[in-house]
Amino acid sequence: MPVLTEEAVRTRLASVLDPEIRKPITELDMVRSVTVDGGDVVVGIDLTTQGCPLRDTITRDVTTAVEALEGVTSVEVVMGVMTDQQRKDLRTKLRGGTPEPVIPFSQPGSLTRVYAVTSGKGGVGKSTVTANLAVALAERGLKVGVLDADIYGFSIPRMLGVEHPPTTLDDMIVPPVAHGVKVISIGMFAAPGAPIVWRGPMLHRAMQQFLGDVFWGDLDVLLLDLPPGTGDIAISIAQLVPSSEILVVTTPQLAASEVAQRAGIISHQTHQHVVGVVENMSWLEAPDGTRMEIFGSGGGEEVARVLTAGLGYPVPVLAQVPLEKRLREAGDAGVPVVMAAPESGAAQALAGVADHLATRARGLAGRSLGINPR
Repeated sequence: MPVLTEEAVRTRLASVLDPEIRKPITELDMVRSVTVDGGDVVVGIDLTTQGCPLRDTITRDVTTAVEALEGVTSVEVVMGVMTDQQRKDLRTKLRGGTPEPVIPFSQPGSLTRVYAVTSGKGGVGKSTVTANLAVALAERGLKVGVLDADIYGFSIPRMLGVEHPPTTLDDMIVPPVAHGVKVISIGMFAAPGAPIVWRGPMLHRAMQQFLGDVFWGDLDVLLLDLPPGTGDIAISIAQLVPSSEILVVTTPQLAASEVAQRAGIISHQTHQHVVGVVENMSWLEAPDGTRMEIFGSGGGEEVARVLTAGLGYPVPVLAQVPLEKRLREAGDAGVPVVMAAPESGAAQALAGVADHLATRARGLAGRSLGINPR
């Protein structure tokens, strides 16, 4: 029988990921000590905070990983807490050696595709579309984040079933993960039922903090759930993340589509690209298979037509999402319909949008081409 060694245990621990940061605990310097006495192993782990909500998850994962080694008879995990210096070193490491926060998505070398999901008015299902696209993209193997930028009407935490608050490393925020998606929202910091009463400068600062102070890691896609309209948040996002693109959500109703056109036309002033239109609540399917167009028809096509003419490039309708009870129920339960009922019409329509976004190449705007003038 091979002799069990500390090196073998540490090698095994490299397979254990921090549930939120999504990096090996050995790489994050969370493994304080490893003691091996015959087949008995004691692992000391330093948590980022005393009240870490995922300590039980880390304990379970460490125990499972070490027990898989031949010769192990028992595993004990002893939890501690990082010192101030350890936390400072970890923040610097997570920021790639930069001690001060920066917005990674605005850097020239960023490969993250940033989509701002917007609408002209509220109640069209913009947050539902965002939550489902996030989970669908994660199911396709992409690393996905969601920023709930709807400060006054936040709903993403409930729709994605976020169960615990973010972890803070002084001035760095580690977002919780739900269904494989990193999520941040002002709703995670507000008291239950308390309204957010902020004006322009505070809204802009909140977006700066959510984009720069949050540890997003190496994302493939970041979805921004914007508030309806063309106000402060929409303008701030265009300034803070110039490479972000716009996805417009509307319903078939004429009143909604007319307002949605304005939400897309703003891209002409902010120099953003509109990737397409999603028409939500397109129809209700009756038991006999007929479609009841409760909110009318043609709204999505009209928005796409007006934006195509006004912006000078094709803006397609990416999907028509039917009105379904399961779509609403899944959102209330915190398990989006693309996961809860993937066979439903709504889930398949939203999955089609995810397929389109997942295969789009990141544009060259804002990226370094590696060319030096001579």
